Amino acid sequence: MGAGKTTVGRMLAKRLGRPFLDSDHEIVERTGVPIPTIFEIEGEDGFRRREAQTIHDLTGGGGLVLATGGGVVINPENRRRLNETGWVVYLNVPPRLLYERTRHDRNRPLLHVEDPLAKLEELHAIRDPLYREAAHIVVDGSHLVAAGIVQHLLREFNRLCKA
Repeated sequence: MGAGKTTVGRMLAKRLGRPFLDSDHEIVERTGVPIPTIFEIEGEDGFRRREAQTIHDLTGGGGLVLATGGGVVINPENRRRLNETGWVVYLNVPPRLLYERTRHDRNRPLLHVEDPLAKLEELHAIRDPLYREAAHIVVDGSHLVAAGIVQHLLREFNRLCKA
C-alpha cells in the first residue's frame, strides 16, 4: 500500500492505450461501501474473499492494466492467476517510505494500529517474497517518480516481447 500502483498503472495504461482498472476500486463499486467498512463488517478474511473473486473476474479478459491491493499476493491462487494472465510488476518500496506516504491516510485499515511503521515492516517482510514469486518485473520504486517508472516498464516490456 502506498507504493504507487494506481498512479503508475493509470499512466502506463494511457501510454499503452489500454483501459485501467484498480481492483480495490472495483471491490468498492461492487459492494457499494468503502474498504474500511468491509473490514469492519467482514474482517480481513471477508475482504480477501471478495478480492480473490474480483481478481478472478478482472483477469479473465486481458488487454488492460490492473492495479491490485497490496495484500493480493497473500492468496496463492491470486499470484498464479496474475502471473499466468499478464505481466506482473512489483513496485518495491521500503517500509519507511511507505509510512511517509500513508501515515495520514485513514482508508488503510491494516494501518489502524499503534505502530503503523512496524506494521508496514511486518507486511513487507511477509509479502516481499510473495511479490517476487508472482512478478515478471521488479522495480525499485523508492527513487523514481511515476513517469520514470513508466518509462522503465515500457523498456522492460519491449525487452520481454523480443525474448
